[in-house]
Amino acid sequence: MNPAVPAVQLRSIFKRFGAVHANRDITLSVTAGSIHGLVGENGAGKSTLMAILYGLVQADRGTIVIHGKTVAINNSRTAIALGIGMVHQHFLLIDSMSALDNVLLGAEPHWRLTRSRAVVLEQLKVLIQQTGLEVDLTRLVGELTVGARQRLEILKALLRGARIRQLRARGTTVLVITHKLKEVMTLCDAVTVLRAGQVVFDGPIAQCSLDQLAQAMVGRRVQLERPDVLKATPKGPVSLAVRDLSWRDPQGTQRVSGVNFDLHAGEIVGIAGVAGNGQSELLALLSGMFRPQTGRLDIEGTVWNSSRWLDPTTARRLGMAHVPEDRHRFGVVLPLPLWESALLGYQRSRRFATAWGWVRRQASRAAAQVMLERYDVRPAQLDLQTSTLSGGNQQKLILAREAMAPEQLPKIILIGQPTRGVDIGAIELIYGRLRAMRDGGAAVLLVSSELDEILALADRVLVMNQGVIVGELMNEAVSEAALGRLMAGVSSLTHAGVQAVP
Repeated sequence: MNPAVPAVQLRSIFKRFGAVHANRDITLSVTAGSIHGLVGENGAGKSTLMAILYGLVQADRGTIVIHGKTVAINNSRTAIALGIGMVHQHFLLIDSMSALDNVLLGAEPHWRLTRSRAVVLEQLKVLIQQTGLEVDLTRLVGELTVGARQRLEILKALLRGARIRQLRARGTTVLVITHKLKEVMTLCDAVTVLRAGQVVFDGPIAQCSLDQLAQAMVGRRVQLERPDVLKATPKGPVSLAVRDLSWRDPQGTQRVSGVNFDLHAGEIVGIAGVAGNGQSELLALLSGMFRPQTGRLDIEGTVWNSSRWLDPTTARRLGMAHVPEDRHRFGVVLPLPLWESALLGYQRSRRFATAWGWVRRQASRAAAQVMLERYDVRPAQLDLQTSTLSGGNQQKLILAREAMAPEQLPKIILIGQPTRGVDIGAIELIYGRLRAMRDGGAAVLLVSSELDEILALADRVLVMNQGVIVGELMNEAVSEAALGRLMAGVSSLTHAGVQAVP
């Protein structure tokens, strides 16, 4: 292939969904062998554009050129044959099948299933060794963490012929859609910014700064960083006390081990750690989704133990809200209209239902409209299916629902990966809402794989390694270096304000 010829060219792409103009005359050229970033707010048209390139959606008008040849991509099989792979933001995996069978499904290399499994297993082992994308291929997908499922999606795309094995080092062309602007600045050679379905910036990374990218995305300056002058957050009473909490998964692997901590009213406590070190399981235990083998939980004087553990309904009644890590599996029902998704978990409250269980439709829709507007969910149309929202807008909807509980504002908020798949403007809004809830007296427990997020939000940080809390850092002592050492399991720390837990 001629390296001077762009690997991908999209010329004057138009796409409309009813009244929504998703793509407006988009022209994009990606240099062969480069890493090209595509960024923009949720709903800016990025996913639609990539769906057109992968054959999942057909453009109303426009041309696709691959390595100098004009092509018609009517389905994903054609895209794969052209060497295009796609790793989706939301997982296209079947929970009841093993990781191996999910990769195999639809791409069996042999008519005999046992032979196909053996061939694909060997190929995956090589890929895992080459890429470091570790996944237990024998486990059911429903048992995998969010991080493991993301790695599995990448392995699936690699195995199906996408030319992105060792990325740019092997001459591969990569088009990355991300909201992580630092990632764009570090990895990409060029970047295209979309806003409201149109290109507003296109050029080499060397010609822009992180602040310029952020402003191009949202049309204004945004502020995400921790304030220069840290506000001393006075501790209120203990809202949640956790003692000796331990949990083994169904395969017998210890995921959480002897966890102890207090969560006070009026503070944000961040749980940091490399993905897969028990943070996700800890949230599931505290929210009542899992039951521990040992442990004690005290919620403002109401005590629970391993033989009598709380459930999600009871947790809500006690004033505990939960924003789950995996919004599609546990946060929304995609076919429901927005106003119904805005009630999930609270649909039996006196505000939204009669004593006989009938929905108070007018009150429910009115409350949902306020949620959509206060949390800037776009488009704020009550009867739209939840599936039509971008991932970031689904996340804002869930946060709005949990933060605006009908009977009482939450006293405790458990939130996992609050800004995964969320654009920078929405991140600013979410950060502001979480700080406001803290300042209003709520106790916030935040699990995030983003160190920048922990640094921006947490008044106090607990670090988990192999299911154990290995250290605690106060706000003024939190730094990437301190967090990194604790996350790596180093306990002999000398930083001021750092307490290592034996």
